[in-house]
Amino acid sequence: QVQLVESGGGLVQAGGSLRLSCAASGSIRSLNGMGWYRQAPGKQRELVASYTMYADSVKGRFTISRDNAKNTVYLQMNSLKPEDTAVYYCNRWDEIYPWGRGTQVTVSS
Repeated sequence: QVQLVESGGGLVQAGGSLRLSCAASGSIRSLNGMGWYRQAPGKQRELVASYTMYADSVKGRFTISRDNAKNTVYLQMNSLKPEDTAVYYCNRWDEIYPWGRGTQVTVSS
């Protein structure tokens, strides 16, 4: 079974940056199709970045990357805004893997 562990979140001021990491372990064959999701309080979880798309709200500010040797996917987040505050998760585009605990990102104004 695949296990996903997200890390790198924290409290940052508006305009700041964070880099999130998602370490995948278990029976995962490839990082192809992996993406980053987020869930803000009172809202549904949404896909914000993958290798084929970025949500309009993060386009030009967030960048997804990966290290296949480490089985890790990253999300570089720049020019953070208060509306980016959410719990961030990684998963494949079809959400096939069990969800990790996520990592909290809080952006203060």
